[in-house]
Amino acid sequence: MPASLHSHAPVRCDMVTADEIAKLCYERFNELPRRGKPEPGREWTLLAAVLKITRCANSDTVEKEVVSLGTGTKCIGQTTMSPRGDVLNDSHAEVIARRGCIRYLIQELHRVVRGEDSTVFCQTDEPGKWRLRPGVSFLFFTSHTPCGDASIIPMTDSQSQPCASVTSMKSHKGSDGSRGMKRKSEDLSEEQNTKLPRLEEQETEETKPGDTLQPVSMTLTSATSEDPSQSHSAKAPVETVSQASAELKIESRGPLNHIDSTGLNLQVPDIHRTGAKCVPGGPADPLHPGVGYHSTGVLRVKPGRGEPTRSLSCSDKLARWAVLGFQGALLLHYLQEALYFSTVVVGKCPYSQEVMQRALVTRCSHVSDLPAGFSVCPPVLLQSSLEFSFSQAQAELRHQAGQGRISPCGAAISWCNVTEQPLDVTANGYKHGVTKKALGTAKARSLLCKLELFHSFQSLVSATDPSALPETLRRTELQTYWDYKQASQSYQQAWQQLRSQAFPLWPRSDRDLLLFH
Repeated sequence: MPASLHSHAPVRCDMVTADEIAKLCYERFNELPRRGKPEPGREWTLLAAVLKITRCANSDTVEKEVVSLGTGTKCIGQTTMSPRGDVLNDSHAEVIARRGCIRYLIQELHRVVRGEDSTVFCQTDEPGKWRLRPGVSFLFFTSHTPCGDASIIPMTDSQSQPCASVTSMKSHKGSDGSRGMKRKSEDLSEEQNTKLPRLEEQETEETKPGDTLQPVSMTLTSATSEDPSQSHSAKAPVETVSQASAELKIESRGPLNHIDSTGLNLQVPDIHRTGAKCVPGGPADPLHPGVGYHSTGVLRVKPGRGEPTRSLSCSDKLARWAVLGFQGALLLHYLQEALYFSTVVVGKCPYSQEVMQRALVTRCSHVSDLPAGFSVCPPVLLQSSLEFSFSQAQAELRHQAGQGRISPCGAAISWCNVTEQPLDVTANGYKHGVTKKALGTAKARSLLCKLELFHSFQSLVSATDPSALPETLRRTELQTYWDYKQASQSYQQAWQQLRSQAFPLWPRSDRDLLLFH
């Protein structure tokens, strides 16, 4: 059975087909300028997008429009997070696409508070509150299963992992005495290196084409000699994971084999693995051979290269958005109801409908007692048969001698349907191409960082007639980003219910990192 069609993934829902959605997203990406895109045959990335779906009145047709698109595979380490909110912490494609959609929604709210027409929002009976127009919904697309729980997928028979293994890494001291990791293959071109802040030591990446550790062959070290017919060590790098008295050799091709106590080489089931780490305080990964390697259904943080991150996996964030909405705490001030993705479409990649259901839906399906405007809104899950042309698998197919090692693209691209500065290309949490001298200035900031989105929201508040302000924004003591988030009372109540009932181990935000204004 092909990996991309594992578990009988649906391909159509409510007059929308998965292939139509994937095609629209790939075409939108192809129309973007070259800047920030992977080098064909040498680099790969992930793509995600948000689409507005409008059901045409008195018709059985729908209009589909990409309103936000993002690429990226990386996030920064916790020591490089900024208390000024001016660094983009998480640059995974799914997060980039969602944050770009926030820019789009703020623009649409600007229109309605000025008395202009919007294709998204209409007024409600509640003063200062807006809702989606009838027939309008939002759909989420991602070219690969989200990192974390949704990527822990059983393999089909003789199926190999889709992406290269993460090689062993050794921590080192930088010239400034800080611990960090550096990976030569991720260095950008010489021209880019002269401009970009060199923060590779703090930045992290995803280990799939996105998210899977790529060994498939795993043998327990023992006195029994390895069967040469099962050895692939000459074909790909090997990661060695030491645990207790066992050493697991993980290779990049072939079935998983286990040498039992009798010396027989037995083939056992395996899974695609995630590089995301279990959050502290909960179940840890057993790291057993085969399907017992991971704990499932648990919260995970994105992997770090040398230091941990505070970024929860994309699986966890999508599950959270299915209860709290994807609009965030700030925009809920202006909305009568939270905004949910009606559908999540995944591109061609290793996929399991059951695993996606577990990761994005089941974990939160029992949550109750939510405040008005919130509900558990599980998305319909679809998969496309179309693969992203810049996936890791495609990079490997197009790779040519002399191009160097295949590696993830160091840049992240955001495009959204706004009138001013729709394109935002970043690297290492800052605008792509900025010099070190510009760090800490507005010139270096991504338009998606917390500070820039907060300033955009404050501009919306300033543009709103005082008599039309939502009740929650009429407090004079609101100053910092933290203040505005906490003042969104119903959102905070919903978050408390979700946390207590489904995600008690979700790390709490560091208040000191949210006191900017």
